[in-house]
Amino acid sequence: MADTITREDTTAALQERVKELTCLLRMTDIACEPGISVEEILEQTCALLLPAWQYPDAAAARIILDGQVHTSSGFREGVSRQCAAIAVQGRHRGDVEVHYLEEKPEQDEGPFLREERNLIDAVAHQLGAIVERKQTELERAALQNQLQHADKLATIGFLAAGVAHELNEPLGNILGFAELAGKCAGTPDVARDDLKKIEKAALHAREIIKKLLVFARQMPPEKTKVDINQVVRDGIFFLEARCQKAGIEVVYALDPGLPLVFADAAQINQVLVNLVVNALQAMPEGGHMRLQTGATDNYVFLSVADTGVGMDDALLERVFVPFFTTKDVGEGTGLGLPVAHGIVASHGGAIHLESAPGAGTRVEVRLPVSTGTSLTGNHTDGQ
Repeated sequence: MADTITREDTTAALQERVKELTCLLRMTDIACEPGISVEEILEQTCALLLPAWQYPDAAAARIILDGQVHTSSGFREGVSRQCAAIAVQGRHRGDVEVHYLEEKPEQDEGPFLREERNLIDAVAHQLGAIVERKQTELERAALQNQLQHADKLATIGFLAAGVAHELNEPLGNILGFAELAGKCAGTPDVARDDLKKIEKAALHAREIIKKLLVFARQMPPEKTKVDINQVVRDGIFFLEARCQKAGIEVVYALDPGLPLVFADAAQINQVLVNLVVNALQAMPEGGHMRLQTGATDNYVFLSVADTGVGMDDALLERVFVPFFTTKDVGEGTGLGLPVAHGIVASHGGAIHLESAPGAGTRVEVRLPVSTGTSLTGNHTDGQ
């Protein structure tokens, strides 16, 4: 009888170990599925946990990661709970929980076995490793996209610079001869008017070429120590009336202790004006525009946020491509953001965009802090 009981206990223990190993192996299989997301892994893991515990019919599972909750079917908190922390790179990010919904006999840890403690710890450790690996994959993919985007912009910039230089000479000739012809005695008034139109068109084309050269970084900035708050005040001065007329409320959040940056004030002003005009055009029915400045240890930032129509991911991927525009013919050249990108890049900075359809757009310009500068000590505007 004693031998029979021992064999039954051994068999039961082995069956429990098989269930535990099956749970861990199945988790590994799920995590290796191509394209599977962390959320899908967590949902499937919740279902896997129940059969691995001693009383699966009375068990419920919950996994919490970064505040997001995933549960087994029909989950509710039970009378007993076993829990293990999920840590990613040493930081607590969530928990794995197994609940018993009814009273069970006392074992090593309440109604739970010592082996079940080992299992839930192993599950939490494996989930932490999976999350870390998935984050690394996402960061690698994002970095690859950034490199591809930078390479594309560099190629376009090279071509744009070549085109601009090739056009400059014939354009200068057109403008010069049009001005000379307009000064000739006896030129009919109609011809003079046509010549003025030629001059105006040539000047417009020259302005586009200048923007192309800025985008291609062919025009070096003239840098001095600049107060970005002052750039904002100067740049928005001529646009405030237009904002008011369009029914747009401008909100200022300028950091009074902003460090100086080493920059070309005129070019940074051009960046600001481009961003503000884009925000204006994105709010045809009015709205709110927020201009904010701030700083970290490494950079000063300037952001322009609007409550306009926003952009989807497809548009966001193309906003820095020269001549790409969603505006009607005659309303934009498609060079605003590409030029802004070129200017900021020539200053060693970066531009970050956040947008969603119907949720507005936020553009943040980051510029490196000028070394050896003290705080500006400016007072906060009452605007």
